[in-house]
Amino acid sequence: MSTVIGFGALFALLFTGLPLGFALGVVGVGGFALLTAPAPAAAMAAQVTWDTLSSYSLSVLPLFVLMGNFVNHAGLSRDLYAASNALVGHRRGGLAIATLLASGGFAAVSGSSLATAATMSSIALPAMRRYGYSESLSTGSVAAGGTLGILIPPSIIMVIYGSMTETSVGKLFVAGVLPGVLGILLYALAVMVTVRIDPKAGPAGPRLETAAKVAALRRVWLVLLLFIVVVGGIYAGIFTATEAAGIGASGAFFIALLKGGLDRRTLLRILAETVRTSAMLMTVLVGALIFANFVNIAGTPRQVVDVISNLGLGPMGVLFGLIVFYLVLGCVFDSLAMILLTVPVVFPVIQQFGFDPIWFGILLVVVVEISLITPPIGMNIFVIRSMNPQIPVSTIFRGVVPFVLVDLIRLLVIVLFPALILFLPMQMAN
Repeated sequence: MSTVIGFGALFALLFTGLPLGFALGVVGVGGFALLTAPAPAAAMAAQVTWDTLSSYSLSVLPLFVLMGNFVNHAGLSRDLYAASNALVGHRRGGLAIATLLASGGFAAVSGSSLATAATMSSIALPAMRRYGYSESLSTGSVAAGGTLGILIPPSIIMVIYGSMTETSVGKLFVAGVLPGVLGILLYALAVMVTVRIDPKAGPAGPRLETAAKVAALRRVWLVLLLFIVVVGGIYAGIFTATEAAGIGASGAFFIALLKGGLDRRTLLRILAETVRTSAMLMTVLVGALIFANFVNIAGTPRQVVDVISNLGLGPMGVLFGLIVFYLVLGCVFDSLAMILLTVPVVFPVIQQFGFDPIWFGILLVVVVEISLITPPIGMNIFVIRSMNPQIPVSTIFRGVVPFVLVDLIRLLVIVLFPALILFLPMQMAN
């Protein structure tokens, strides 16, 4: 009952406009104090804040944010789109597929779905509009491509999940590679089926000469090399995820320097943006961990495990119940809020029924991906809508339907074939 009251108080504070991190912290400290005493609650909050902000492993968060900002300001997102367009733009639906490929490449160095959707919206939508693509296919491919930002490593959501569950961030990064590639392939399949049904939705673009293709690909080899070094180094055990983040940020800095898009004023702006974003993420994470301590001392996870165990559903029944729960929850919450609010309660259930925490982490990210493009919230949809106010929201939601369907197929594949996620982490060097 205390946890139910806590969630009610949390939603009330969020309704007043209080930022999520502060709302979580206030409710967590208040609930902890009511269940114990004010002094232990204050000591708990201080200890959680200190442990989180001084954590060496969490320094991966601002470093990957910095890496993404360097890449974005260097204009590499346009180069990625140009290279993808050079490869497949001459086919029917080719620009939409190029958008998905470029989104996957940008996701590999940004770690943010909203940033991926916003960036590709400004680059890809004008090109597709110019070649006569339907608005539903254009916006649907941008929205779906944006979801790759939290699955293809590095991923901010994976860092937060790993911190809250004490799961290896490096293994989570590596585990996200194959499901991310599968996602791109299925999204491309959705585009091909769409243009086969309606050829006018995605007409073929001009075919580039071989020299132009080579030139476009040459401009992105540094980004591909950076991704291989960061993820490959973690996989081979050459360095940890935190060290990889430092190497990635340094590499992105030198790439931006070589591209000529980095002067003193731009550098200061990038650093300021990184500080603001990192401070926001750390505040939310501290608040979530304080709230998790309140939920734990209230005994809610243990009671939830007991209730579910008494239902006799079995592991797979529990798993499918959780998937449905997250799909419904995703209709009204954004991805970060879903992770922060539910993991303290859900993760003990996962442990109780013997599911691998790395496998469940990737499964959770895939479910959260789907929530980013489903009504009535669909954060990626509203990012695109805010940048293109002339496009009705209904058009964008209609465009994402094929991508949601293939996402559900990928979700089923992940559940039936856990090795898709666990194969690469199991091969990692210690």
